[in-house]
Amino acid sequence: MNIGVIGTGLMGSPMALRLLSAGHRVWVYNRTPDRLKPLELAGAKVSATPLALIQNVEAVIFMVTNGEAVRSLLEDMGVSECPSPLNHKAIIQMGTIAPAESQQLSQMVAQAGGTYLEAPVLGSIPEAKNGKLIIMAGAENEAYQRWQPLLQCLGTTLYYVGPVGSAATLKLTMNQLIGSLTAAFAQSLGLVQAAGIDVDIFMAVLRQSALYAPTFDKKLHRMQTRQFADPNFPTKHLLKDMGLFVSAAKAAGLSPFPAESVRQLVEQAVQAGFGDDDYAALFNIVSPLPKPE
Repeated sequence: MNIGVIGTGLMGSPMALRLLSAGHRVWVYNRTPDRLKPLELAGAKVSATPLALIQNVEAVIFMVTNGEAVRSLLEDMGVSECPSPLNHKAIIQMGTIAPAESQQLSQMVAQAGGTYLEAPVLGSIPEAKNGKLIIMAGAENEAYQRWQPLLQCLGTTLYYVGPVGSAATLKLTMNQLIGSLTAAFAQSLGLVQAAGIDVDIFMAVLRQSALYAPTFDKKLHRMQTRQFADPNFPTKHLLKDMGLFVSAAKAAGLSPFPAESVRQLVEQAVQAGFGDDDYAALFNIVSPLPKPE
Protein backbone atom coordinates (compact mmCIF):
# COMPACT_ATOMS: atom_id res chain seq x y z
CA MET A 1 0.00 0.00 0.00
CA ASN A 2 0.93 3.66 -0.12
CA ILE A 3 1.67 4.67 3.46
CA GLY A 4 2.84 7.95 4.93
CA VAL A 5 4.97 8.34 8.05
CA ILE A 6 5.11 11.72 9.77
CA GLY A 7 7.71 12.08 12.51
CA THR A 8 10.93 10.23 11.74
CA GLY A 9 12.73 10.46 15.07
CA LEU A 10 13.93 7.64 17.31
CA MET A 11 10.84 5.50 16.68
CA GLY A 12 9.37 6.83 13.45
CA SER A 13 12.47 6.19 11.36
CA PRO A 14 12.83 2.45 12.13
CA MET A 15 9.07 2.05 11.73
CA ALA A 16 9.27 3.57 8.24
CA LEU A 17 12.13 1.23 7.37
CA ARG A 18 10.07 -1.68 8.62
CA LEU A 19 7.21 -0.74 6.31
CA LEU A 20 9.60 -0.47 3.38
CA SER A 21 11.00 -3.92 4.12
CA ALA A 22 7.43 -5.28 4.14
CA GLY A 23 6.97 -4.04 0.57
CA HIS A 24 4.90 -0.93 1.17
CA ARG A 25 5.54 2.30 -0.71
CA VAL A 26 6.38 4.84 1.97
CA TRP A 27 6.20 8.63 1.91
CA VAL A 28 7.86 10.50 4.78
CA TYR A 29 7.71 13.99 6.24
CA ASN A 30 9.61 15.52 9.12
CA ARG A 31 9.85 19.12 10.27
CA THR A 32 13.62 18.60 10.42
CA PRO A 33 14.29 17.55 6.79
CA ASP A 34 17.88 16.41 7.50
CA ARG A 35 16.50 13.36 9.28
CA LEU A 36 14.90 12.13 6.08
CA LYS A 37 18.06 11.48 4.04
CA PRO A 38 18.70 7.92 5.34
CA LEU A 39 15.07 7.01 4.65
CA GLU A 40 15.26 8.49 1.17
CA LEU A 41 18.37 6.42 0.47
CA ALA A 42 16.45 3.34 1.68
CA GLY A 43 13.68 3.98 -0.84
CA ALA A 44 11.20 6.24 0.91
CA LYS A 45 9.75 9.20 -0.95
CA VAL A 46 10.27 12.55 0.77
CA SER A 47 7.31 14.94 0.92
CA ALA A 48 7.94 18.66 1.20
CA THR A 49 4.71 19.28 3.14
CA PRO A 50 2.09 17.27 5.06
CA LEU A 51 -0.42 18.17 2.33
CA ALA A 52 1.82 16.73 -0.38
CA LEU A 53 2.16 13.55 1.66
CA ILE A 54 -1.56 12.97 2.27
CA GLN A 55 -2.29 13.35 -1.43
CA ASN A 56 -0.12 10.32 -2.26
CA VAL A 57 -1.11 7.79 0.40
CA GLU A 58 -3.99 5.72 1.76
CA ALA A 59 -2.98 6.03 5.41
CA VAL A 60 -0.67 8.20 7.47
CA ILE A 61 1.15 7.06 10.60
CA PHE A 62 1.89 9.83 13.09
CA MET A 63 4.79 9.37 15.50
CA VAL A 64 5.26 12.89 16.82
CA THR A 65 5.84 14.52 20.19
CA ASN A 66 2.34 15.36 21.41
CA GLY A 67 -1.30 15.88 20.55
CA GLU A 68 -0.82 19.53 19.63
CA ALA A 69 1.74 18.52 17.01
CA VAL A 70 -0.75 16.04 15.51
CA ARG A 71 -3.46 18.72 15.41
CA SER A 72 -1.11 21.22 13.74
CA LEU A 73 -0.06 18.71 11.11
CA LEU A 74 -3.67 17.78 10.35
CA GLU A 75 -4.43 21.45 9.83
CA ASP A 76 -1.46 21.65 7.46
CA MET A 77 -3.03 18.76 5.56
CA GLY A 78 -6.27 20.65 5.12
CA VAL A 79 -8.43 18.81 7.65
CA SER A 80 -10.82 21.79 7.77
CA GLU A 81 -11.16 22.25 4.03
CA CYS A 82 -14.25 21.19 2.11
CA PRO A 83 -13.74 18.80 0.45
CA SER A 84 -10.85 17.77 2.63
CA PRO A 85 -7.75 15.94 1.35
CA LEU A 86 -8.31 13.58 4.32
CA ASN A 87 -11.53 12.26 2.80
CA HIS A 88 -11.36 8.44 2.62
CA LYS A 89 -7.88 8.46 4.18
CA ALA A 90 -6.81 6.82 7.47
CA ILE A 91 -4.95 8.65 10.22
CA ILE A 92 -3.11 6.26 12.55
CA GLN A 93 -1.87 8.10 15.63
CA MET A 94 0.87 6.04 17.31
CA GLY A 95 2.44 8.53 19.74
CA THR A 96 1.54 9.02 23.39
CA ILE A 97 -1.12 11.69 23.84
CA ALA A 98 -3.97 12.43 26.24
CA PRO A 99 -7.17 10.36 25.79
CA ALA A 100 -9.25 13.53 25.44
CA GLU A 101 -6.87 14.85 22.78
CA SER A 102 -7.17 11.59 20.85
CA GLN A 103 -10.97 11.77 20.94
CA GLN A 104 -10.91 15.37 19.69
CA LEU A 105 -8.57 14.43 16.85
CA SER A 106 -10.87 11.54 15.95
CA GLN A 107 -13.79 13.95 15.63
CA MET A 108 -11.74 16.27 13.41
CA VAL A 109 -10.77 13.44 11.10
CA ALA A 110 -14.31 12.04 10.98
CA GLN A 111 -15.70 15.47 10.02
CA ALA A 112 -13.19 15.54 7.18
CA GLY A 113 -14.44 12.18 5.92
CA GLY A 114 -11.46 10.19 7.13
CA THR A 115 -10.86 7.30 9.52
CA TYR A 116 -8.97 7.70 12.78
CA LEU A 117 -7.20 5.05 14.83
CA GLU A 118 -5.05 5.45 17.92
CA ALA A 119 -2.37 2.79 18.13
CA PRO A 120 0.23 3.68 20.77
CA VAL A 121 3.08 1.25 21.29
CA LEU A 122 5.21 -0.33 23.96
CA GLY A 123 8.79 -1.06 23.05
CA SER A 124 11.80 0.92 22.01
CA ILE A 125 14.17 1.27 19.08
CA PRO A 126 15.19 -2.43 18.86
CA GLU A 127 11.55 -3.55 18.85
CA ALA A 128 10.68 -0.93 16.22
CA LYS A 129 13.52 -2.15 14.00
CA ASN A 130 12.48 -5.79 14.36
CA GLY A 131 8.73 -5.24 14.05
CA LYS A 132 8.17 -6.52 17.59
CA LEU A 133 6.35 -3.59 19.16
CA ILE A 134 3.36 -4.20 21.40
CA ILE A 135 0.50 -2.21 19.85
CA MET A 136 -2.67 -1.13 21.65
CA ALA A 137 -5.44 -0.04 19.29
CA GLY A 138 -8.41 2.20 19.99
CA ALA A 139 -10.88 2.63 17.14
CA GLU A 140 -14.16 1.48 15.70
CA ASN A 141 -13.93 -2.28 15.27
CA GLU A 142 -14.38 -2.02 11.50
CA ALA A 143 -11.46 0.40 11.23
CA TYR A 144 -9.29 -1.84 13.38
CA GLN A 145 -10.03 -4.87 11.22
CA ARG A 146 -9.29 -2.87 8.07
CA TRP A 147 -5.88 -1.67 9.24
CA GLN A 148 -4.81 -4.60 11.41
CA PRO A 149 -2.57 -6.09 8.66
CA LEU A 150 -0.63 -2.83 8.43
CA LEU A 151 -0.16 -2.68 12.20
CA GLN A 152 1.08 -6.27 12.13
CA CYS A 153 4.05 -5.10 10.06
CA LEU A 154 5.15 -3.08 13.07
CA GLY A 155 4.17 -5.24 16.02
CA THR A 156 4.03 -8.92 16.85
CA THR A 157 1.41 -8.38 19.56
CA LEU A 158 -1.75 -6.37 18.90
CA TYR A 159 -4.49 -5.64 21.39
CA TYR A 160 -7.81 -4.16 20.39
CA VAL A 161 -8.65 -2.18 23.51
CA GLY A 162 -11.91 -0.51 22.52
CA PRO A 163 -13.09 2.88 21.23
CA VAL A 164 -10.83 5.88 20.69
CA GLY A 165 -9.45 7.06 24.02
CA SER A 166 -9.18 3.61 25.60
CA ALA A 167 -5.83 2.69 24.06
CA ALA A 168 -4.46 6.15 24.82
CA THR A 169 -5.43 5.62 28.45
CA LEU A 170 -3.87 2.16 28.58
CA LYS A 171 -0.65 3.55 27.12
CA LEU A 172 -0.48 6.19 29.86
CA THR A 173 -0.86 3.50 32.53
CA MET A 174 2.12 1.68 31.03
CA ASN A 175 4.31 4.78 30.85
CA GLN A 176 3.42 5.65 34.44
CA LEU A 177 4.90 2.28 35.37
CA ILE A 178 8.01 3.07 33.33
CA GLY A 179 8.58 6.17 35.42
CA SER A 180 7.59 4.74 38.78
CA LEU A 181 9.48 1.45 38.45
CA THR A 182 12.62 3.23 37.28
CA ALA A 183 12.47 5.75 40.12
CA ALA A 184 11.94 2.99 42.70
CA PHE A 185 14.79 0.89 41.30
CA ALA A 186 17.12 3.91 41.20
CA GLN A 187 16.42 4.65 44.85
CA SER A 188 17.02 1.08 45.98
CA LEU A 189 20.20 0.84 43.92
CA GLY A 190 21.39 4.14 45.37
CA LEU A 191 20.96 2.94 48.94
CA VAL A 192 22.67 -0.38 48.15
CA GLN A 193 25.69 1.49 46.80
CA ALA A 194 25.71 4.00 49.66
CA ALA A 195 25.74 1.14 52.19
CA GLY A 196 28.60 -0.61 50.40
CA ILE A 197 26.53 -3.69 49.57
CA ASP A 198 27.64 -5.76 46.57
CA VAL A 199 25.36 -4.78 43.67
CA ASP A 200 25.65 -8.32 42.24
CA ILE A 201 24.14 -9.73 45.44
CA PHE A 202 21.39 -7.10 45.34
CA MET A 203 20.52 -8.03 41.74
CA ALA A 204 20.72 -11.79 42.45
CA VAL A 205 18.19 -11.48 45.26
CA LEU A 206 15.99 -9.18 43.20
CA ARG A 207 15.97 -11.43 40.13
CA GLN A 208 14.74 -14.39 42.17
CA SER A 209 11.92 -12.43 43.76
CA ALA A 210 8.43 -11.45 42.69
CA LEU A 211 9.66 -7.84 42.77
CA TYR A 212 11.82 -8.21 39.66
CA ALA A 213 11.06 -6.43 36.39
CA PRO A 214 13.28 -6.85 33.29
CA THR A 215 13.59 -3.07 32.96
CA PHE A 216 15.81 -3.13 36.05
CA ASP A 217 18.53 -5.05 34.21
CA LYS A 218 18.10 -2.87 31.14
CA LYS A 219 18.85 0.26 33.17
CA LEU A 220 21.40 -1.17 35.61
CA HIS A 221 24.52 -0.57 33.50
CA ARG A 222 23.52 2.99 32.64
CA MET A 223 22.95 3.79 36.30
CA GLN A 224 26.17 2.15 37.46
CA THR A 225 28.26 3.97 34.87
CA ARG A 226 26.09 7.11 34.80
CA GLN A 227 26.13 6.97 31.01
CA PHE A 228 22.79 8.29 29.76
CA ALA A 229 23.54 9.44 26.21
CA ASP A 230 22.00 7.82 23.08
CA PRO A 231 18.60 7.31 24.71
CA ASN A 232 15.96 4.82 23.69
CA PHE A 233 13.44 7.08 25.42
CA PRO A 234 14.44 10.62 26.43
CA THR A 235 13.68 11.97 29.89
CA LYS A 236 11.75 14.92 28.46
CA HIS A 237 9.26 12.56 26.83
CA LEU A 238 8.77 10.68 30.09
CA LEU A 239 8.06 14.01 31.79
CA LYS A 240 5.33 14.74 29.24
CA ASP A 241 3.80 11.30 29.72
CA MET A 242 3.88 11.42 33.51
CA GLY A 243 2.08 14.75 33.33
CA LEU A 244 -0.55 13.28 31.02
CA PHE A 245 -1.08 10.37 33.42
CA VAL A 246 -1.50 12.69 36.41
CA SER A 247 -4.08 14.75 34.51
CA ALA A 248 -5.96 11.63 33.41
CA ALA A 249 -5.94 10.24 36.96
CA LYS A 250 -7.36 13.48 38.34
CA ALA A 251 -10.06 13.52 35.64
CA ALA A 252 -11.04 9.98 36.65
CA GLY A 253 -11.34 10.98 40.31
CA LEU A 254 -8.17 9.17 41.39
CA SER A 255 -5.44 10.48 43.66
CA PRO A 256 -2.54 11.73 41.55
CA PHE A 257 0.01 10.37 44.03
CA PRO A 258 2.48 8.67 43.85
CA ALA A 259 2.65 9.42 40.11
CA GLU A 260 2.84 13.14 40.83
CA SER A 261 5.89 12.68 43.03
CA VAL A 262 7.59 10.71 40.26
CA ARG A 263 6.62 13.40 37.76
CA GLN A 264 8.32 15.96 39.98
CA LEU A 265 11.42 13.78 40.11
CA VAL A 266 11.49 13.52 36.31
CA GLU A 267 11.00 17.28 36.10
CA GLN A 268 14.06 17.76 38.30
CA ALA A 269 16.06 15.56 35.92
CA VAL A 270 15.00 17.66 32.95
CA GLN A 271 15.82 20.87 34.79
CA ALA A 272 19.23 19.44 35.65
CA GLY A 273 19.99 19.10 31.94
CA PHE A 274 19.07 15.45 31.32
CA GLY A 275 16.04 16.12 29.11
CA ASP A 276 17.63 14.64 25.98
CA ASP A 277 19.29 11.77 27.84
CA ASP A 278 17.87 8.36 28.65
CA TYR A 279 15.36 8.43 31.49
CA ALA A 280 17.71 6.24 33.54
CA ALA A 281 19.23 9.64 34.36
CA LEU A 282 16.69 9.74 37.20
CA PHE A 283 19.45 7.94 39.08
CA ASN A 284 21.48 11.15 39.13
CA ILE A 285 18.64 12.88 40.97
CA VAL A 286 17.87 10.23 43.60
CA SER A 287 21.56 9.31 44.03
CA PRO A 288 23.62 12.39 43.14
CA LEU A 289 27.37 12.22 42.89
CA PRO A 290 29.17 13.60 45.95
CA LYS A 291 30.13 17.22 45.54
CA PRO A 292 33.88 17.76 45.26
CA GLU A 293 35.39 19.19 48.43
